[in-house]
Amino acid sequence: MAQISSGLTLQQLRYFIEVAAEGSISAAADLLYVAQPTMSAAMKDLEARVGRALLVRSARGVTLTADGVEFLGYARQVVEQFALLEQRYLGRPPTRRLLGVSTQHYSFAVDAFVRMVKATEVAEYEFSLRESRTWDIIEDVRTLRSEIGILYRNDFNRKVIDKLLRESGLAFTPLFLADPHIFISRNNPLASKERATLDDLAGLPRLTFDQGANNSFYFAEEILSTLSSKQEIRVSDRATIFNLMIGLHGYTISTGIISGQLDPEIVAIPLDVDERIEIGWIDHAAIPLTDQAQRYLRELRAVVAGFGVALLD
Repeated sequence: MAQISSGLTLQQLRYFIEVAAEGSISAAADLLYVAQPTMSAAMKDLEARVGRALLVRSARGVTLTADGVEFLGYARQVVEQFALLEQRYLGRPPTRRLLGVSTQHYSFAVDAFVRMVKATEVAEYEFSLRESRTWDIIEDVRTLRSEIGILYRNDFNRKVIDKLLRESGLAFTPLFLADPHIFISRNNPLASKERATLDDLAGLPRLTFDQGANNSFYFAEEILSTLSSKQEIRVSDRATIFNLMIGLHGYTISTGIISGQLDPEIVAIPLDVDERIEIGWIDHAAIPLTDQAQRYLRELRAVVAGFGVALLD
């Protein structure tokens, strides 16, 4: 078994990477066809050898300590470099696990993901795309369950989001600025308007994405979250919110960028408010992005630019 330093093996690093990705020792053991006690012992031995606690164990699974996050970044680099050596000189196939992305509910993020996967020239792969809550996106990237997260900031939530990112060792890179739009069904009476006002929305159900236990105004996925609404429905996924737009003439507020292929029954109408939405991506400030992550970001920029939106440098 290959040893990379005093007592550490590549197998231990691979085990650790899978445990971090799955958030569970037992799930990682199942994935790698290893007995759960063997995996658990391997993690305890790894922590003993590095002299630091890398995992926080609970009944719900495991999360990474601050040292664990740092160690994971180095472990991934070592394993990826070793895999490249194997591919180059031993003819080994590329690793299956290529990239994880966590995002708020944006169709352009899905479009870019589709393009990236289609352009990936490997016979076997394993990607993950998680449309998730704001807090969970930050937590996914902090623990390296995902390498990239996509979310928005504005003047209202900026200080809170930036503080949380700093505390998590993450960096926000702006992608573009968007004027707010409402997303509604093509059959909605407002679909014929050039612009909608807040008064126009007063009698319609407001649809928002549920933020779970962290249901703070600052973590809302939609701007103007503090405004009261007589009719409000919280949902957990994009398919449901689109069905409610069609069935109940509900609306949500977002960027105005919508995929005609993915969302053919939904249209975007500019909302007449003095607000802007800054969309960007987050990653670990101290860990370089992998080639696959950079490939995804190139596709993301290309998709957004294809809608005529000016990208931020």
